[in-house]
Amino acid sequence: MLTVTRLDIADAALLIEGARLKAKEIGIPMCISIVDESGNLIAFERMDGGKITSVTISQDKAFTAAAAKKATHEYNAVCQPGSLVFGIHTALGGRLCVVGGGLPIEYDGQVVGGIGLSSGTPTQDMECAQAGIDHWRSKTQ
Repeated sequence: MLTVTRLDIADAALLIEGARLKAKEIGIPMCISIVDESGNLIAFERMDGGKITSVTISQDKAFTAAAAKKATHEYNAVCQPGSLVFGIHTALGGRLCVVGGGLPIEYDGQVVGGIGLSSGTPTQDMECAQAGIDHWRSKTQ
């Protein structure tokens, strides 16, 4: 038997709140996705003005971060032609995302979920994702 530590809806709300606050601060309406440790969607918010294409992209970023236990920008750094990792972005039916903006969420040394943001630049998406995690940590730990 395994004991699994999992984010709940209250955790997801805090993560979204922190990401939303940062997105409002920088003036970019975002799509924000929160998934559990298996990459299954817990909560989603599309801010007014968030790009329609970013609905799926944010979910794929969160999925990748949680399921692979790695930030999406880390895959981007190594997913270059000639690299042994090149082509991984085509894995899982194209669901594995290598664009910055997906971060794993860790608690007590284990990945318990992922957060994915999309609608800004990859750097803006990463910044808002980190703000979501920082906000959640400030309220729970």
